[in-house]
Amino acid sequence: MTTRRKAPARKAVAVEPAIKNANRKRLHRIAGQIRGIERMAEQERYCADILMQIAAVQQALRAVGEALLRNHLRHCATRAIRKGSPQQAEAMYNELVNLFARYSR
Repeated sequence: MTTRRKAPARKAVAVEPAIKNANRKRLHRIAGQIRGIERMAEQERYCADILMQIAAVQQALRAVGEALLRNHLRHCATRAIRKGSPQQAEAMYNELVNLFARYSR
């Protein structure tokens, strides 16, 4: 049996306190919305009402994702590209292409 090693947790180069605080509040609100959707499903509420709540959660998650992406570009990516080795810069370019491809779906 092979043992899988967990990759070390990476940390952001910098996180703007205002963005961090706003995202924490949004995520807390989203968690509440998810619990509300769960209750709606248990109560067999009207499908269209549940779908509207799901759409609201998806939009809220997109907003968190956009804020995180902006922070990642501003700090992590910029540092790797400007101050990193050519290999680090290339790895960051690849990471960004993958993020954009995945995030744009």
